[in-house]
Amino acid sequence: MESLALIENWPVPNAAVAVVRADGTVVGTHGPTSRAFPLASVTKPLAAYAALVAYEEGAVELDEPAGPEGSTVRHLLAHSSGLAFDEHRATSTPGTRRLYSNAGFEVLGDHIAKATEIPFADYVHQAVLEPLGMVSTSVAGSPAKDGVSTVDDLVRFAAELQTPRLLDPRTVLEATTVVFPGLSGVLPGYGNQKNNDWGLGFEIRDAKSPHWTGSSSSPRTFGHFGQSGTFLWADPEAGAACVALADRDFGPWAVQAWPPFTDAVLAELAAGA
Repeated sequence: MESLALIENWPVPNAAVAVVRADGTVVGTHGPTSRAFPLASVTKPLAAYAALVAYEEGAVELDEPAGPEGSTVRHLLAHSSGLAFDEHRATSTPGTRRLYSNAGFEVLGDHIAKATEIPFADYVHQAVLEPLGMVSTSVAGSPAKDGVSTVDDLVRFAAELQTPRLLDPRTVLEATTVVFPGLSGVLPGYGNQKNNDWGLGFEIRDAKSPHWTGSSSSPRTFGHFGQSGTFLWADPEAGAACVALADRDFGPWAVQAWPPFTDAVLAELAAGA
């Protein structure tokens, strides 16, 4: 795909990208796809997927209590538990605001580790990474932000998101559909959004503006971006997903570079790439 070469214009030391279709076909790659990059918050979808495996295995229920009083596993996954961004303290009533929370994912990891009697990093490895052959990926430390992976590995995860085999497709559909609709809140890096829509561990594109995906991305697009200069989106309307990893922290450069890049990818896919 010629559009992938646009990463050469990004003001970053290193970047790698790939596009994968729903059937697992890698349409194109560019850059060092076997290089390991810190994922920052792109760790969260991996942690969320492991949590959903725990749910399907019966280790936890989505509506069981977890986190602050009144909060559940579902609230933690959907950033609506009321926990602060990076502090283990409640700042609002569960289900009333979309408060993006690293602390919430850390509480989630601890909750699942206790329920399964397996350290959460090990559970992610056993439930997600090993079955998908993601041999260069780890989720040690915080399940909110301390993952490390490669484009080659994340392509496998992006294919799984589009055509699930580790989870029931109905579970993935629920995870990538808006949970607790209508909640407002701040989308990190992009300011307050009246409808700051999220699924279970995945951000939903919907009509957010401004946004890190493209102007031509469908409202059903879901995924995540990370403060280390990383993103993963899947667009069901396009029938494809894109993974991009870089080694420069998110900032104005990404706000400017990412949307036109995604639009170029989507245009090339629509043209039959």
